[in-house]
Amino acid sequence: MDIRMEKTEKAIKNAFMELRSKKPPEKITVKELCRLACINKSTFYSHYEDIYALSERMETETVESVLKSIPHAQQYTFENLDVVARELCLAFISHLSLIQVLFSGKGHSYLADKLEKKSRKRCLKNIRNTKKMRKKIYCSPIVYTERITHIGIIRM
Repeated sequence: MDIRMEKTEKAIKNAFMELRSKKPPEKITVKELCRLACINKSTFYSHYEDIYALSERMETETVESVLKSIPHAQQYTFENLDVVARELCLAFISHLSLIQVLFSGKGHSYLADKLEKKSRKRCLKNIRNTKKMRKKIYCSPIVYTERITHIGIIRM
């Protein structure tokens, strides 16, 4: 990506985060985002369809970043799910401020659903067991996500 595109993308995302920390996406206008990012509306629309597309992309990038920050993810098996849960919790904590802003007001299950979609392929690909075992493994990280959310590590 060209440097101007990167700078514009960064300005858009920074402006969105600043606005998103104060209000929900449905209250953010392209006009105010562009004013804050010092860009034209046409520039914004050349990058994103609308505010919701920007929000969705940033949420997806955050979830991917959380999952990528889990060390040795390819080596986890059914026998060491406690390690997976601990690493997932640490990954959440390292992205906590971003998660709190992007996912605030959406409910605890929204984040878990996004994590489930991204982690499902990874979990099933890494572990070759029976169908029953695969289903347990597939659900386990999400169960831990729900528990982490309920105990207040991530406050939405």
